[in-house]
Amino acid sequence: MEYSWPGLYDAGDAVRRAASLSGPYLLCALAFWFLWEQLSYLRKKGPLPGPLFVVPFLGSALPMILNPTGFWSRQAAVARDLGVSANFLVGRFIVFVRSTELSHKVFANVRPDAFHLVGHPFGKKLFGEHNLIYMFDQKHKDLRRRIAPNFTPRALSTYIDIQQRVIVAHIRKWLALSDSPKPVPLRILCRDLNLETSQTVFAGPYLTPAAREQFNRDYNLFNVGLMAIPFDLPGSAFRNARLAVSRLAQTLSGTVALSKSSMRSGAEPTCLIDFWMQDSLRENAEAEAAGKPPPQESSDIEIGGHLFDFLFAAQDASTSSLLWAVAVLDAHPEVLARVRAEVSALWSPESGLPITAEQIRKMRYTEAVAREVVRYRPPATMVPHIASEPFQLTEWYTVPKGAIVFPSVFESSFQGFTEPERFDPERFFSEERAEDRVYKRNFLAFGAGAHQCVGQRYAINHLLLFIALFVSLADFKRHRTDGCDDIAYVPTIVPRDDCTIYLAPRRVPPS
Repeated sequence: MEYSWPGLYDAGDAVRRAASLSGPYLLCALAFWFLWEQLSYLRKKGPLPGPLFVVPFLGSALPMILNPTGFWSRQAAVARDLGVSANFLVGRFIVFVRSTELSHKVFANVRPDAFHLVGHPFGKKLFGEHNLIYMFDQKHKDLRRRIAPNFTPRALSTYIDIQQRVIVAHIRKWLALSDSPKPVPLRILCRDLNLETSQTVFAGPYLTPAAREQFNRDYNLFNVGLMAIPFDLPGSAFRNARLAVSRLAQTLSGTVALSKSSMRSGAEPTCLIDFWMQDSLRENAEAEAAGKPPPQESSDIEIGGHLFDFLFAAQDASTSSLLWAVAVLDAHPEVLARVRAEVSALWSPESGLPITAEQIRKMRYTEAVAREVVRYRPPATMVPHIASEPFQLTEWYTVPKGAIVFPSVFESSFQGFTEPERFDPERFFSEERAEDRVYKRNFLAFGAGAHQCVGQRYAINHLLLFIALFVSLADFKRHRTDGCDDIAYVPTIVPRDDCTIYLAPRRVPPS
């Protein structure tokens, strides 16, 4: 016996008839949308060089994902004559800026009615709107003023002691791996070194071992979500990252209260949050003595969020620089020998003493190497901004509202300098060449304008210390393979092979 559901076939026929009738209209709608998108792109593109045809919605997303180095290199090549070029990525019109002067124009116009820093395509959702890079005008100025005492010479000297203790401990762990005949990839090792350094420099003794373990777990979730598809759904990598950021800020906010208590008791600062809270308490005391209301302070949770901002800014960028430093020192033995000679003339591991701030100031050539590493391979190759309003970038081109603008720090680093494609620390060491002054505007690794990196001296000190300690404690040789020095985006740039090296404890030959 056969059974049938009454009306089932009638309904199916109705659906098929509706699809048949609506099909031409849907095709027309898609064709209209496709044409409108192409015309909109061409209107925004105007005289800029760039593709004349873009794939609907995706644009050039696939080539960028499959080969980001090649994609941005082609974008720069297209922009060579006019200094700017156009493209289309996932429904967004983009402007790539190769010209250093035009990049400065973008950096100098970060304000509500011009450009907004992006940082990450979904940064506000991930980091929160209180992130330093999303602030403008007086609020931004006030926060930078309160941050300034964290990077005075006195504060930096305190951090130097912390930085080298962590660096030495990690290098010794790496050397323990040298018993194996296999080469060691450094990227994850350097990332872990930087994470512990940042935790200790920023939060000092106020993070318990248990808090550090939770911190490391949450930071790993954040790292995974940072590169994931931004689906904010329960259980997704992006949702896990967003929740992890909230927990990280909460953890760091707990250190703020502990630091305030310590500074009120008259203790000496031992970390960044101490210098911040000490200065905050001083301002309050001065206001009270003058009979004025105390300055408006951020809440502990907001300060915890800012501490996380510092940590994130220092993490991947510093990892990139440490890896490239090892790579270029291996590739330039004459530079390595000169660094070792300068460091050994000032400090020896056998002394059992830490490198002092005074000794660091005398390591002029090693600092020149650190600066050249940052010029030669700037960690964040581009600093994306979004145009909140139409902005006249040149006499002949206005950036349309909503466009994402990519000033290229990387391209500026290879403009103006003598033989810019060559790794040459002498450009920052030689007083005759003085390229650090002559081509100062092209050195944009730390940004420019109101949002220029406030911790750049700290970053250079960290790289300088790492170089001095690494070359003094370790002998190393690169495990060279085809393309090992090619640039990989993770999202900062690193050697494609994660800087894989053979390591051994350094044995200094007798003099």
